[in-house]
Amino acid sequence: MKEVKKVIKAVALIGVFFGIFSLINACGWSWPVVPEEKYDYEKRREKFSENEYIQQETTPVPIQQRNAGFQTPISQVVKKVIPSVVGISTLHTTKSTVWDDTQVIEGVGSGVIVHPTGYILTNDHVAGGNPSHITVILKNGDELEGRTLWSDPTLDLAIVKVDAENLPAATLGDSDQLEVGETAIAIGTPLGLQFQHTVTAGIISALNRTVQVPTERGQNFMEDLIQTDASINPGNSGGPLVNMRGEVVGINTIKVTSAEGIGFAIPINVAKPVIEHFIKEGSFVTPYIGVVGFDKEMARYFKQDQNIQQGVYVVDIDERGPAYRAGVRVEDIITKVGDKKVTKMLDLRSAVYSYKVGDRVSIEIIRRGKRHTVTMVLQPKPEL
Repeated sequence: MKEVKKVIKAVALIGVFFGIFSLINACGWSWPVVPEEKYDYEKRREKFSENEYIQQETTPVPIQQRNAGFQTPISQVVKKVIPSVVGISTLHTTKSTVWDDTQVIEGVGSGVIVHPTGYILTNDHVAGGNPSHITVILKNGDELEGRTLWSDPTLDLAIVKVDAENLPAATLGDSDQLEVGETAIAIGTPLGLQFQHTVTAGIISALNRTVQVPTERGQNFMEDLIQTDASINPGNSGGPLVNMRGEVVGINTIKVTSAEGIGFAIPINVAKPVIEHFIKEGSFVTPYIGVVGFDKEMARYFKQDQNIQQGVYVVDIDERGPAYRAGVRVEDIITKVGDKKVTKMLDLRSAVYSYKVGDRVSIEIIRRGKRHTVTMVLQPKPEL
């Protein structure tokens, strides 16, 4: 009899235990369980900073989950770069005829500070064309008077200077290292100054694009452009295209208005020699060699010749320019300027811009399969 009572008590205790367990589950409570994966995660979180941890994470984490414990990588990049982005307002005065009243045309664009002493990189169509007045609007709202020191309509780049010190300069990246599919962030002032410091994000859609654009000076080919689907609108021009390291890899320029999600940026590497000249010497005169060239991909369409494997194919040449005087001719292929290898038009421009007017520069060409080296003396770029 005693044995039976012991069994009944044991069963009753088990029943009470499971009843309490069921009540706990019903109330949404649970026993603290620390799986091995969770433990490792917490240890890694202590070991690395937020940004380093996200970069080393191998399993994709939904953005909602990242936002719960971390800032998103894009927000970190924007915080780093956005103080360097400026709005640019310009005034141009014009007359149709000598009898007409003077008209004042206002323009709005963007720019990026590339040196703490007040050098700002933007587009030629934003700050070129001798504006009568330039106002640069900083992130903190300060307005500074600017002046255009240099512009190149064929590149759609310009340098604006403001008299200031200790400005937040952006870090310049290497546009040659870009890969299709990586994240791209565009920052600027689209659609007017009321939308200053607008951020859009997308990917690098393609590289080395050539686009024909109309200008006041006629049709112009812009080569080696970065194509992106990050939204670029009027006013966004001149602002930076940024990689996920917070480095400026391009300057936003034109948008194909007949298609959605297609914008373009000028690779930053072509602007670097110009910026270096201004920082070191305070001035820059654009060197001129007098050559119109195509990259090998464009040359194949133009010449229908699959044998062009390298260099820049010369399609036109100024007979008054340094290259012609040195012996370069149409259908030559330029492969090297000085000690710099040339594989595309961007390389050719960057190599030439690294020199100064008056410098003697060797140039290597291929003509009918044979290599030749000639020497040219750089001239100032003639006024259009």
